[in-house]
Amino acid sequence: MPSIFSKIISGEIACYKIAENDKFFAFLDVFPLVQGHVLVVPKTETDYIFDIADADLAEMMVFAKMVAKAIKLAVPCKRIGVAVIGLEVPHAHIHLVPMNTANDINFTQPKLSPSKDELAQIAENIRSKFFS
Repeated sequence: MPSIFSKIISGEIACYKIAENDKFFAFLDVFPLVQGHVLVVPKTETDYIFDIADADLAEMMVFAKMVAKAIKLAVPCKRIGVAVIGLEVPHAHIHLVPMNTANDINFTQPKLSPSKDELAQIAENIRSKFFS
């Protein structure tokens, strides 16, 4: 059965897309740790990130770097944190989290519940900075 991320990539489930290319897809986490929290996933469903072929994993990190640069321009923060947890969804993914303190990337803290309008605006702000 396809993962929720595969359904997002295929368009079965709506998302707040940030960017995509032929191999990777980036979209807002709808239950973010902080405003601007983005997930980067491979389009090929692979459960464990370290099962991804070396060349593809390297390309995924370069893609994530481009997305992180756009987030940093769009969301006031000191850094973009990177985390790979991999327990929530059986589809490899990288969390890109705007950070001002180490607690901003603490996955045990309560998640935010932004409105659809807030998510749409954040996504547009990030997309507008892509390749800036």
